[in-house]
Amino acid sequence: MEYLTIKELILASEGQLVSKCNEETIVNNIVIDSRKAGKDSAFVAIVGENLDGHNFINLAINQGCKTIIKNKNNNVDIENKEVNVIEVSDTEIALGDIAKFYKNKFKIPFIAVTGSVGKTTTRDMVYSTISAKYNSLKNVGNLNNQFGVPLTLFNLDDSYECAVIEMGMSHFKEIEYLANIVNPKIGVISNIGLSHIENLGSQEGILQAKMEIATNFNESNTLVVNGDDKFLGTLKGKNLEYKLKTFGFNKDNDIYCESYVMGEEDLTFVCYIDGKKEEIFIPTVGEHNIYNAMAAILVGRELNISLEDIKCGLRNFKATKMRLDIIKNDKMTIINDAYNASPDSMEAALKILGRYKNRKVAILGDMFEMGEHTEYGHRLVGKSAVDNTDVLIAIGKDSKFICEEAKDLGFNENNIHHFNTKEEAIEKIDELVKKDDVVLVKASRGMELEKIVEYLNK
Repeated sequence: MEYLTIKELILASEGQLVSKCNEETIVNNIVIDSRKAGKDSAFVAIVGENLDGHNFINLAINQGCKTIIKNKNNNVDIENKEVNVIEVSDTEIALGDIAKFYKNKFKIPFIAVTGSVGKTTTRDMVYSTISAKYNSLKNVGNLNNQFGVPLTLFNLDDSYECAVIEMGMSHFKEIEYLANIVNPKIGVISNIGLSHIENLGSQEGILQAKMEIATNFNESNTLVVNGDDKFLGTLKGKNLEYKLKTFGFNKDNDIYCESYVMGEEDLTFVCYIDGKKEEIFIPTVGEHNIYNAMAAILVGRELNISLEDIKCGLRNFKATKMRLDIIKNDKMTIINDAYNASPDSMEAALKILGRYKNRKVAILGDMFEMGEHTEYGHRLVGKSAVDNTDVLIAIGKDSKFICEEAKDLGFNENNIHHFNTKEEAIEKIDELVKKDDVVLVKASRGMELEKIVEYLNK
């Protein structure tokens, strides 16, 4: 991070300086975790669901922090009076406002990525692509919300030439909030699935929420979308204020995949780009990753990156851990996709499992935030499991519907196993999984099925 002055922090946050440090202060690190606060940090006291940052202000100061940003309606007793204290109406909003102010110091292209399924992988592919030409920043881990995006932007410095920002959401107006901070030049929407449908009511609602990424778009902006998607495909032919670029397998897209050959850990696909056939290699598997790669190609082209550089970037793609992370040990092959799950991503992962010749075991857990669509979504997974697995192990109260659907469709009952908890499953797993099996592990993040992966890989 480049530095910010106290005056700039006050200006950006629309705050008021109520206490001043006795020495000149500049800030080159902004934190919301008091444990990371130091001499040149500004600690922003965020009020979270479980913890109130105001309770940790004095801890931050004791660690040498000289600048505090707090809510003016909080009367916390600050023991050391010789620090900068900036009071604001809402520290969460202030964090975003400061990030926007700081981001605007850098005249570089920003790319925003969202979608129901695959947005992290798409972000990583876009990053790999543009990194072939530009030194680029991206958010790490799951820093894709109202806290994670600002904290990512604070990592910018003069060395960066481009930034790729993943944007997550679970409610309306959340992407809009992030788009107002980042103001991206290019937006990418991977697809419209069932994730967060509990909060958004319908897939039409999900489309509306994802389209908030184009909040500030005009003729200088480009929106890149999956043209095969039932909902995003409706954008084709519309009179839009911005450029629309589409990708998919259908020939009416700007770029489209004609064919592909998939190995165990990589694939090569033939894609029409600018009317010419091009062969693209990516070091991962799954038809859904062809979509992600095509999104990255379009972003690269919009940034005037050569096709050779784009191909080179995709060759160097590295997926975030626990997303189709293939682990081979002496006993078995594990497909670790335990980071998160939705019906669409479950189906994609099961299709990959189905390609293996060895005995196929699917260990699947509950999918969250499905509301009234819970049973329907889990039954969709059960249907996909029938065609792609030999042994089905389901974990969690909602995953019983996966088992019921598989059973209803004629799957061998002897090969269907349901457990309420991952602990119960681990107790029986040695009896169910055999040497040389290929095992897929996937569920929503809260199920913590990485514990299953750790057990299998011990």
